[in-house]
Amino acid sequence: MGTIIDIAFQSLAYASVLYLISVGLSVTLGLMGFVNLAHGVFAMAGGYLAAVAVTGAGLPWPAMLVLSPLLVAAFAALLERALFSRLYGRSELDQVLFCIGLIFVASAVTRLLFGPMLRPMPLPPALSQQMQLGPFSFYAYKLLVIGVGGLTAAAILLGLERTRIGSMVRAAVENRGMAESVGLRTSVLFTATFAFGGALGALGGMLGADLFGLNPAYAFDVLVYVQIVVAVAGLGTLRGSFLAALLIGAVQTLSAYYVPALGTAVLFLAVFLLLLVRPRGLFGRL
Repeated sequence: MGTIIDIAFQSLAYASVLYLISVGLSVTLGLMGFVNLAHGVFAMAGGYLAAVAVTGAGLPWPAMLVLSPLLVAAFAALLERALFSRLYGRSELDQVLFCIGLIFVASAVTRLLFGPMLRPMPLPPALSQQMQLGPFSFYAYKLLVIGVGGLTAAAILLGLERTRIGSMVRAAVENRGMAESVGLRTSVLFTATFAFGGALGALGGMLGADLFGLNPAYAFDVLVYVQIVVAVAGLGTLRGSFLAALLIGAVQTLSAYYVPALGTAVLFLAVFLLLLVRPRGLFGRL
């Protein structure tokens, strides 16, 4: 029983990190139709910003949990206006090539500024301890990650599917011309949506630094897993991204526990077989 609980806990923690990093891409890709493969840059920026602020400036880690996503959101909005907006309506190839180039530039700048080594992310003492819940013991930091992931998922679903702002964004995506004709400022909506996706990426990048290891290749490291979540979920579904992250977290944790010699091969094989049967993902629009 203890083993099952431990595997479930590790799966939830891993899935929460995957969801937080990938949901920003799901927002920009599913709602805006933009193939932002450079989304990992926002995750890397959020992680490095928090690490430098905590270790260099002495700012408290909990404060960076709020400040880092806000600052990266502003950075994402600036990039959207200056660069990304010029590629709206262009081919997927143009978008992908631009994003891959941006990842290379960001990685090179990060290596120049912070060096090639792993960047430590010190945690508050309270989060570095084991918490006893009945007969089971859990790592406090991972409990926080699970809590943040769950709250974020609920907030996104309610915000984008049940609020006026969410309706405005969906209307602008479905028919931009019609939305503008009724007075919606679609450019502002797209910038805000892009900034929101960047903030989510930064939050996931900060919390996922303990899992993936903060280094100049961080954007590339998370790119594969972010793409897997989006591919399994399918385009145009935010609820599906959460369920896909749970599924991938479970597969990865179970394979690491029972067949560690195969590494991530089990996950990649499972995704390959799934996409052969469901090329649009489990929850994508058919």
